[in-house]
Amino acid sequence: MNSDKKGNIFIVEDDMLLSLVEERLLIKLGYNVIGKAVSGEEAVNKIKSAKPDVVLMDISLNGSMDGIETMTEVRNFSSVPVIYLSGNSDQLNLERAKKTSYVDYLVKPVTEQDLVDPLKQAMNSIKGGRRPSRSINHAG
Repeated sequence: MNSDKKGNIFIVEDDMLLSLVEERLLIKLGYNVIGKAVSGEEAVNKIKSAKPDVVLMDISLNGSMDGIETMTEVRNFSSVPVIYLSGNSDQLNLERAKKTSYVDYLVKPVTEQDLVDPLKQAMNSIKGGRRPSRSINHAG
């Protein structure tokens, strides 16, 4: 929307309260939230048309796909940077997430400060034309 915004973010989160909190944090940091989804299926369709700069993706989602499976589908048509949010840092999900080339893997609850560097890194990867790196950050 606004040219003074830092970038367009798409939120995939099935917890409505957390979705609102995440949206407020992003807006406070100067980003524009261009869309939201609560399931993987919905996210794939909306991300395809919204073409966000960055996706903030919860790992545990309602529906038949989790966040990692959702990003695997998104990777078929987009290399959009993704920042994963998870309730835990279990090794299996970390290994699965690596296959989708993510910017960061944050453990909830996340704060405004937890999002600053991953969002900058994601935006820089777009500007530089580089694929996102794979770092792990345990928030909180």
